[in-house]
Amino acid sequence: MANINIAVIVGSNRRESINRKFAHALAHLGKGKADFSFTEISDLPMFNQDMESDLPASVQRFKAAVAAADGVLFVAPEHNRSIPALLKNAIDWGARPYGKNSWAGKPAAITGTSQGAIGTAVAQQHLRQIIGNLGVLVMGGEAYINFKPDFLDEAGHIANDDTKKFLQSFVDRFLALAAKLSLSGRP
Repeated sequence: MANINIAVIVGSNRRESINRKFAHALAHLGKGKADFSFTEISDLPMFNQDMESDLPASVQRFKAAVAAADGVLFVAPEHNRSIPALLKNAIDWGARPYGKNSWAGKPAAITGTSQGAIGTAVAQQHLRQIIGNLGVLVMGGEAYINFKPDFLDEAGHIANDDTKKFLQSFVDRFLALAAKLSLSGRP
């Protein structure tokens, strides 16, 4: 059986984003079990309903990537106790135009990291509320990760064994959910 395809959406456009590094480490934990496609969102124009009749190429590419995925892994920082504007913009494009919601029925997992003590807890709760309203099947369980200087090793993998074990379980549970829903939806 072919691997499932997971769209990874990183809610940061920062070059040295710790969330992008974290997302790559998570993809490494799922290596061999799924194909992870990093789905770019920084090139999406600001959502404007006037553009719905002739979607920009970047929006078409983004919506097609989400539609083709068996699941979506959201890895995002927290900005002012919420999700970054970049991520909200991508979510809005994915839900539009009316009747063409690319999110509906997609399984998703949410995580993120920050240098703060509670990780990205508040942003994750906001994201869960937003995408749940769009028909996304959000995996239960939380992964609030505090990013410290030694969080990743030189190869970009999770350095701490206990954290790695926890995150391996998180990734495995998500991939099992996405695979189950993908198989049940195939003819």
